Amino acid sequence: MFDIDRWQEIFSSIRSNVLRTVLSGFTVALGLYIFIVLFGIGKGLQNSFSQSFNGDASNLIRIFTGKTSIAFNGLQSDRQIVLLNEDFNAIEKSSKHKLEYATGRADMPVTIKYGRENGSYQVTGANPDEQFIEERQLVDGRYLSPLDFQNSQKVAVIGRMVQRDLIKDGSAVGKYLDINGIMFRVVGVFSDAGGDRDERMISVPLNVLQQLKKNSDTLSNITLAYDKNLSPEEAEKLGERIKGELKKKKSVSPDDENAVSVWNDASNKKDQFQFMFVLTMIVGIVGLGTLIAGIIGISNIMVYIVKERTKEIGVRKAIGAKPRSIISLILQESIVITVISGLIGVGLGVLTLKLMGDNLEKYFIINPSVGWGLISFAFLGLVFSGAVAGFVPAYRASKIKPVEALKSD
Repeated sequence: MFDIDRWQEIFSSIRSNVLRTVLSGFTVALGLYIFIVLFGIGKGLQNSFSQSFNGDASNLIRIFTGKTSIAFNGLQSDRQIVLLNEDFNAIEKSSKHKLEYATGRADMPVTIKYGRENGSYQVTGANPDEQFIEERQLVDGRYLSPLDFQNSQKVAVIGRMVQRDLIKDGSAVGKYLDINGIMFRVVGVFSDAGGDRDERMISVPLNVLQQLKKNSDTLSNITLAYDKNLSPEEAEKLGERIKGELKKKKSVSPDDENAVSVWNDASNKKDQFQFMFVLTMIVGIVGLGTLIAGIIGISNIMVYIVKERTKEIGVRKAIGAKPRSIISLILQESIVITVISGLIGVGLGVLTLKLMGDNLEKYFIINPSVGWGLISFAFLGLVFSGAVAGFVPAYRASKIKPVEALKSD
């Protein structure tokens, strides 16, 4: 393997047959290049698809209500169904062991004033679990606490854009905002992966917002984060059970989809898994086909190379070369060409993905990349195939009698 004369002979053969070497190496390099770029683009599409779900926890169930569309139990249709605090308490109690976080929410668009600045923002009443449900990151201060609810504290947590619009310079913590004529102390500032829209929101204790709404105990919606250990099917069943219980409590027909509706992230997850599976299968099949094409290409070229060197093999056998040394020489040359060409293909493929970067976002391809594990698998697979491609024809040629080899055209 480390015989200097052998290596000099291999490189001499490569230099004297440049076209042959380039053709055999081109199939390997092209196969790996296309494989890496294709899988990288597939990963970029997956990243784009996954990013569309950013901004909230990925295990949410949101419950909304509207007007009935079907008369039921002697009650007319077109009734407005309203969620109450007691509905949230009942859901939380019956499903507590399957929930990570839960909050009832009340929304109210309000004009907020700070000094000479003012603006219209969405104020949401919620409990401390909202921070984890919305996946909000604190950049200053703290979030709402249980004590804020117990003492009905007039405190607020504001989005980063609210601070930028109203308070502008300096820390917002400790400043007071005029919300509907009542002063609220800012206790924290958050950022949200959902973007500017989600960062133009303000959260206050739910019971305090309900007091602002003339002591109303109504809710705009109920948001739950189910246990992540639940399968999508179990999470869907949980959502359906909660919807059924609410319909029964509110005297809503089981067939009425307008009065009580449940948005369940588990359904989106199932669709996402199916999309990812199909995309992975397509990319995998095409990528595997590319590698196979490379293997076939190098196999054909190696057959041609051995056939072209039949007379040389005959001379070697005539002067006493053993079949084993002939096989070893051709096999080693095949592996050298495959390794060098493979490294070129890997380098070009990785460089192409690097140059793509996020320049293809408008085509829904974000951060295209391929793991080194997959690259190594493809590279070693082609090297092994190149070795086999060189071994089979070399083995057959080594069995030819010297006289027959010398007579070949």
